[in-house]
Amino acid sequence: QLQASGGGSAQAGGSLKLSCPASRIITSVFLKSRMAWYRQPPGKQRELVAELISGGSTNYLDSVKGRFTISRDNAKKTVYLQMNRLEPEDTAVYYCNIEGESGNYWGRGTLVTVSS
Repeated sequence: QLQASGGGSAQAGGSLKLSCPASRIITSVFLKSRMAWYRQPPGKQRELVAELISGGSTNYLDSVKGRFTISRDNAKKTVYLQMNRLEPEDTAVYYCNIEGESGNYWGRGTLVTVSS
């Protein structure tokens, strides 16, 4: 039910912004949901990159702290991941995840490729 977008190719040091609209999730559920971005690098397991809890607290993977920012737009029911100062190690398929009262939703991934 979710489709992440905004991936693509970037040079090291560049930026990309991922978006994940959740139009099919009702607003009252969206507002109280946990939002997260995961990634799966080539040949590795999926890992949590960033999460945003409904109270506003955020958590980040150590390697992306200070470079990535997760945010949400409640009016658009969309979750974002702003990625700055990209590194080749950020190359992965990125997935959005919304966990709320009505279920646990995953989006189709979007590929991010960072070249040195």
